[in-house]
Amino acid sequence: MKTIKGPALFIAQFADDQAPFNSLKSISEWASSIGYKAIQIPSWDSRFIDLQKAAEDQAYADEIKSTVENAGLEISELSTHLQGQLVAVNPAYNELFDAFAPDELKGDLAGKSAWASQQLMYAAKASKNLGLTAHATFSGALMWHTVYPWPQRPAGLVEAGFDELAKRWLPILDEFDKNGVDLCYELHPGEDLHDGVTFEMFLEKVNHHPRANILYDPSHFLLQCLDYVEFIDFYHDRIKMFHVKDAEFNPTGKQGVYGGYQSWINRAGRFRSLGDGQVDFNAIFSKLSQYDFDGWAVLEWECAIKHPEAGAIEGAKFISEKIIRVTEKTFDDFASAGTDEALNKKILGI
Repeated sequence: MKTIKGPALFIAQFADDQAPFNSLKSISEWASSIGYKAIQIPSWDSRFIDLQKAAEDQAYADEIKSTVENAGLEISELSTHLQGQLVAVNPAYNELFDAFAPDELKGDLAGKSAWASQQLMYAAKASKNLGLTAHATFSGALMWHTVYPWPQRPAGLVEAGFDELAKRWLPILDEFDKNGVDLCYELHPGEDLHDGVTFEMFLEKVNHHPRANILYDPSHFLLQCLDYVEFIDFYHDRIKMFHVKDAEFNPTGKQGVYGGYQSWINRAGRFRSLGDGQVDFNAIFSKLSQYDFDGWAVLEWECAIKHPEAGAIEGAKFISEKIIRVTEKTFDDFASAGTDEALNKKILGI
């Protein structure tokens, strides 16, 4: 078995124009000072990285890596969550996702998709140049507006949607394969890939591509009332990344899973700082260790109540305490009878 690496911190939610959150150097030093061993970098934030330059200029990629290492950290992964979202956007959401793209592409659905696909291509090469083996993204969504089948979905709609999704992602997956990097989809409401079943449907359409993998985040599964521990039994071979994020689901006589259009603070299901929610991380860390998960435990902090810096400080300690130092021997070795073929045959009566 392997010991999970960590704690690591996804710095997207902490980015700010104020120090120490406004440069890669200063935010790395801050993360290191509160107990983190790695950071996950949002590739859309120019305060931290120029994605295209990291893909095309090895010296620049080495500089990025050195900046992080000089703070006593590693880079766990890069993220293209915002760009991945734009690979596939239904026209109903065109304007809502304009903020994820360059200003000159606002309203241009096809232009945003082409730009996003190129961004993912850069991410594959940049990851390789940085010595990384996994990458985080979203799948985007063509069908999300039909997730609840009312009115009834027309026959063939879902199949056509997954066909198109696969068509857009296959060239990107091939580029990640070329660069030796696993592309990990965060299964998330709002994405066409949001649970195990939808991931399987996509996987079939991309011919079980070896680079089509999963970023496991139990918070999204708890809010869907999905068995997030058994999920690991089903998909452990494809889980290559891990976001450690907590959540709680407290349905009432007035609202449930859909949340009643309420703000995060007033939803029945909401994200929480680590330890303040309902996710059973003891079971998760045990299960991932059982299946030799060979990646980082990365805090993604989201909470409508607690201050982010408090969440980050507490999160580093929380993850450190949950990581299991796996054993190299069996606990009952003290009672071993040793290896004796003759004895074994005698016991079996053969």
